[in-house]
Amino acid sequence: MKYYIFLVLAALFWSGNFIFGRLISSSVEPLQLSFFRWFFVFILLLPYMLIHKQRLINSLKKDFRILFLFGALGVAGFNTLLYYGLQTTTATNALLINSSTPIFIIVLSAIILKVKITKIQSLGVLLSSIGVLYLILKGSLVTLLTLEFTQGDLWIILACLDWALYCILLKFKPKDLNAFDFLSITTFIGIVILYMLFRLQGFSFEFSFVSSDEVLYSLMYMVIFPSLLSFYFWNESTVAIGANKAGQFTHLMPIFGAILAFLLLGERLEFYHFIGITFIAIGIYISMFYKRKVV
Repeated sequence: MKYYIFLVLAALFWSGNFIFGRLISSSVEPLQLSFFRWFFVFILLLPYMLIHKQRLINSLKKDFRILFLFGALGVAGFNTLLYYGLQTTTATNALLINSSTPIFIIVLSAIILKVKITKIQSLGVLLSSIGVLYLILKGSLVTLLTLEFTQGDLWIILACLDWALYCILLKFKPKDLNAFDFLSITTFIGIVILYMLFRLQGFSFEFSFVSSDEVLYSLMYMVIFPSLLSFYFWNESTVAIGANKAGQFTHLMPIFGAILAFLLLGERLEFYHFIGITFIAIGIYISMFYKRKVV
């Protein structure tokens, strides 16, 4: 049960990342936001890294290739692609596309890990997907006709593929690494990659981009909740219960997005929200707790 709670919290915090990322998208460059977000995560983790320096160095030397991949995909890749997408696409489109992540996880798991998909799992994914679509389309198929896709949507699709690959590769996370060791090493790798890209793009190491309280508080939220806490919760839980099951919890993000928009932006919760939430909850319950013969 602990891991399911962790996954719910991770989805909640990441939903806020979408909202705050879109909120300040016109004030901060995507690569700049991604770099400084993870730079401050690195600063917070630095005392832990220094205390356990030798153990972390030994682990990095021993499993460098797979850990480099985790740092590149999970830390440097996903959020940078997401922030680029949020510059030119709507939150609605971003959440709609993000809802495809569990499908990518299941397909890539079948291709890479040879994981077989059960009928009941497929049913759970289908019901959750219907719930997400119903929620995003506000209960009306007419809304589907008015959706416009932009270059930002392609960035979001790449981000989803990036995250799906990260999730299924967590199966190969070194067993001797605890959650904080793993987060510390991947954060270090990710920040090195981001810093090189940051410098190549001509950015300078200065904090002038924090031009308002809106940007400052958004960055503080991103550092603590969707970075430190969500990555810890997600990494622990995905290794424990598997990528296919964990991936279903991303379907909670449109629900949390609607609730956060209501609380923070004053948007109303409509009847279609509750219909969508019901389908998503049933789908997750079926895929989590019902087991049938593998086909």
